[in-house]
Amino acid sequence: MYFDLAKELNTQQCTAAATLHGPLLVIAGAGSGKTRMLTYRIANMLQNGIAEESILALTFTNKAAKEMGERIRSLTNLPLKKLTTTTFHSFGMGVLKQYIQHLGFKNNFTIYDTNDRMALIKEVIQNLDYVVETFDLYELSTLFSDIKTKRKVFGANASDKIRNLYIEYEKHLKAYNAVDFDDLIMKPLDLFEKKPEVLQALRKRYTHILVDEFQDTSLSQYRMVELLAQESRNLCVVGDDDQSIYSWRGANYENLVMFERDFPERLEVKLERNYRSTGTILEAANSLIVNNQMRKEKKLWTDSGKGSSIRLIHPANDDDEAAVIADEILMTHKKEDRPFSDFGVLVRTNSLIDTLETKFTERGIPSQVTGGQSFFDRKEIRDIVSYLKVIANQDDDINLL
Repeated sequence: MYFDLAKELNTQQCTAAATLHGPLLVIAGAGSGKTRMLTYRIANMLQNGIAEESILALTFTNKAAKEMGERIRSLTNLPLKKLTTTTFHSFGMGVLKQYIQHLGFKNNFTIYDTNDRMALIKEVIQNLDYVVETFDLYELSTLFSDIKTKRKVFGANASDKIRNLYIEYEKHLKAYNAVDFDDLIMKPLDLFEKKPEVLQALRKRYTHILVDEFQDTSLSQYRMVELLAQESRNLCVVGDDDQSIYSWRGANYENLVMFERDFPERLEVKLERNYRSTGTILEAANSLIVNNQMRKEKKLWTDSGKGSSIRLIHPANDDDEAAVIADEILMTHKKEDRPFSDFGVLVRTNSLIDTLETKFTERGIPSQVTGGQSFFDRKEIRDIVSYLKVIANQDDDINLL
């Protein structure tokens, strides 16, 4: 296994991939080849004798984590069974599977999703003899998530009812040997504080840590990697504050600022060359993004030509919009002899998909929907999964019911 980084990557990507030790901040604009850079960086680590089990690569989605692992294996032609490419929540789950007994839970704990969480909240309301109909379960679920992850605190005016509900909710989780999604981040942090030997063991194992989509990490997730990398200082974070869109889910673009404060000796690299878009698109994007406040200055560029102009269409309503899109696809398909697989439509909400599908069917356009209702949210699947959860964890009354 040998890689000539200078041949495979552009100058900035090469600098980032060749820097194997110390803190590294990579500001990666959209379409700038950051996944390619990360893949080669990990391959370069392996080439330079860093053990695969010492590398921890964290990303935002299971799909991205799986893709990164596959690309590294394909590049190196190695099985890399001990290489960890995963999400924050999956990593947290692994930590809990190994150490949760220190927090008074059993290792066969159940993970509650949003539906389980709301079912538990409803049970707690009934147990406290409150009237279920007077509460918005979704609002309570969101509030409990914010409280647990420290995005909010109970204010002086918070009702005793709400406080009691939260306390009982936490007690019930423990009684049922269950954790919710937020616990997959917060409980490892509890472990690190209460059992420093656990943190020390993980620091010893994971000496080189990489974080993709850093702008989408929460304060708690940042705290997790900062604690893990405090001694080795080998933490590489890759992100773009201009692409931070998950603030409603706890993401905090200010983590970039905190990283600079906590790792003052960092090297900073900017990936500004775009491989995905034309000059016209980048010019329009740059002229909009420059108005963002508190951002890292960058200007995306490309050598792939100016490309066609941007067109704005103003349909009268959803039905008209779907018809315009379908007609445009059909016309381009015939005129340019493009296969239908060349086209993609992004929608704001799932409610728009039905109208689009109808217009496509009317015009004989084959389509495939990605997204929509999750497979695991179907009632029959939820029932099967509940049986399996109870078999694994017989304390889990919520799934038994």
